[in-house]
Amino acid sequence: MPNPNLNASSPLDQWLHYLETLHPSEIDLGLARIKDVAKELDLRTPYLKITVGGTNGKGSTCAILEAILQAAGYKTGVYTSPHLVHYNERIRVNGAMATDAQIVEQFHRIEQARGTTSLSYFEFATLSALLLFQQEGVDVGVLEVGLGGRLDAVNMVDTDCAIITSIDIDHIAYLGDSREQVGFEKAHIFRAGVPAICADPLPPDSVKAYADKIGADFWQFGTDFNYSGDAQQWAFGGRDHRRAGLAYPSLRGINQLLNASAALAALEALRLKLLVPAQAVREGLHRAAVAGRLQILPGEPTTVLDVAHNPHAAGALAQNLDQMPSTGRTLAVVGMLNDKDVAGVLRLLIDRIDAWYCASLTGNRGLKGQELSALVKAATQLGPTQRSIVDRSGAPGKEHKPTVKPAAGRRINYFDSDILVFNSSVEAYEQALKDAQPNDRILVFGSFATVGPVLEHLGRDPA
Repeated sequence: MPNPNLNASSPLDQWLHYLETLHPSEIDLGLARIKDVAKELDLRTPYLKITVGGTNGKGSTCAILEAILQAAGYKTGVYTSPHLVHYNERIRVNGAMATDAQIVEQFHRIEQARGTTSLSYFEFATLSALLLFQQEGVDVGVLEVGLGGRLDAVNMVDTDCAIITSIDIDHIAYLGDSREQVGFEKAHIFRAGVPAICADPLPPDSVKAYADKIGADFWQFGTDFNYSGDAQQWAFGGRDHRRAGLAYPSLRGINQLLNASAALAALEALRLKLLVPAQAVREGLHRAAVAGRLQILPGEPTTVLDVAHNPHAAGALAQNLDQMPSTGRTLAVVGMLNDKDVAGVLRLLIDRIDAWYCASLTGNRGLKGQELSALVKAATQLGPTQRSIVDRSGAPGKEHKPTVKPAAGRRINYFDSDILVFNSSVEAYEQALKDAQPNDRILVFGSFATVGPVLEHLGRDPA
């Protein structure tokens, strides 16, 4: 039943605290509950809709689409998740974060309409975004899928174009333990007769099989669209259209041309509904920005922030680090959730890190720093008595020097205290900052819940 203590004037923080405790499960996939409440709210989505799913690259693709569409003169509504610092980051209208008052107004409407139906935190967020887009009269809505696709709340919307950015194993408990299963779940954002863009160069067979089964207009990277480039510029080639002489996206990372190509393929597929001139594409690629994705902060030592939290993203991060010149050490501030493939992530980065600052994350899904440090030790393939740990989350542990050198060929240069444990990513970052030399770099990664607090601590507003 509606909470009598909350209304349209209550602070956003109070509403968010309430939503965190309202539903029995943090993640509860299914469309029945949200559809019932949407019907009660008379929710309508008369604008053009682009749904973006995938394992990684969703946020960047949404940002590229948003920037290009705005440059073309369209009023955009963008819904993404999770947020780094402010909840308001999840909902943007014409590039501006929704205000507390706008979000609370929608929360109150949902609370009054839901009756006895229990909604999850994410379902409340999705409905509030869609209600605001309807209220604000946006021209185009760009909607990021939260988890999977088939049963994700965003999939209640019948999209005009669906994009899958990449497919890899993540959220095993919900999506399965194979790329075929994950691909099947994600492919359910496709719709019959509607453009279905797949930017994964080698997608599992289940993706196209589902597209063919429902009669979607399937666009596959490497077949229906592609890109080429040199040191100065790049070009996009679609089914019928080519855009040449493009400057590289302002977003950093080896996969950004894949994300940009997916966005441009979607715009080509929607060309009869959206007029996007070449100048808007150029301007949008230059403007697009998203915090926490290979974000490099100015100053010394260099700080690199990346929310990479699964092996697919960690592999891309490793390659990106290799392409970034560094004459000093790399100190890693890491915090992860316990339902992620932590060992798989660490295995891909272990050879590129010189010291580890393991941070505890809060909540039921947060991995404790001490547990994370044990996984780091295992990833080094050295015995437990051969590694040094200093526990800064409580009483200091015994500090000692490593007794053996790393295995031959490894790039790690261990020093006396090479694995440390902290209560939070902010504490870990502050210690890394004290330990770093000007030519070192500090990498903060592993989760939105790791990167976000550091960004906030540094006064870097993701907006």
